[in-house]
Amino acid sequence: MSAPRASATTIAIENIGLTFPSKSGEPTVALADVSCRFAPGKVTAIIGPSGCGKSTLLQIVRGFLAPTRGKLRFVRLGSETDEQATRDVAPPHMATVWQAFNLFPWRTIVDNVAFGLEVAGVPKAERLARARKALAAVDLTGFEQKYPRQLSGGMRQRVGIARALVMEPELLLLDEPFGALDAQTRLVLQEQLATLVERSGTTAILVTHSIEEAILLADTILVMTARPGRIAAEIQNDLPHPRSMATTHDPRFSALFDQIYGLLRQEVIRAMATEGGDA
Repeated sequence: MSAPRASATTIAIENIGLTFPSKSGEPTVALADVSCRFAPGKVTAIIGPSGCGKSTLLQIVRGFLAPTRGKLRFVRLGSETDEQATRDVAPPHMATVWQAFNLFPWRTIVDNVAFGLEVAGVPKAERLARARKALAAVDLTGFEQKYPRQLSGGMRQRVGIARALVMEPELLLLDEPFGALDAQTRLVLQEQLATLVERSGTTAILVTHSIEEAILLADTILVMTARPGRIAAEIQNDLPHPRSMATTHDPRFSALFDQIYGLLRQEVIRAMATEGGDA
């Protein structure tokens, strides 16, 4: 599998708000005045309490939701001395890994991974070769002709990751990719995904509830408030790469964990006091 295409595109969120109308009662304000940027070639994690709008923000970036106000821009930045050189560009090529596996039960594993390439009109021999390389990258060589029902949950999520990476995206969106897995499998896949994303150099946005996952995978961590979601803090993660479970024993990891938890604690308490699920 070749590396995803490098992107020089910065994703700029400018004062975005999103309100869902209600047939009865007050409308739901999901996001309020959210401003942030996702730097090219970096991994940004979005973390916050349930219902704060993490996944909603990701869907706006993906183009599945339109904000009520504010702007989503894809830009090429000018130099610090020539801001006029900044210009809007077309959205980067994107791929998404969801919490739900969303595999076609009637297709083999290799055909599931190759599905996007098939839709894109890639010739059969080429798409199958690329799909096999993608499966090899997630340690699933030998399972090409199996069906989803024959794989464990962790293996099926690795298929989902391979299906996204085979498209060679400029922007990889990860929406709670390991949320449905047991703790042990989650730890292993966190390490594996960290390695894959680091090698690829692609821009990635990760939505997660896990502070540990955010620290292991991300270069920048955005902490969101309880609903209506706002950016409470932007934290730079300077822990050295490659990161693995051994990183969790680094005193700098503990300090970063405590900093993020301190920011999240009151927001989680606020979220628990109100009704709502994850948005």
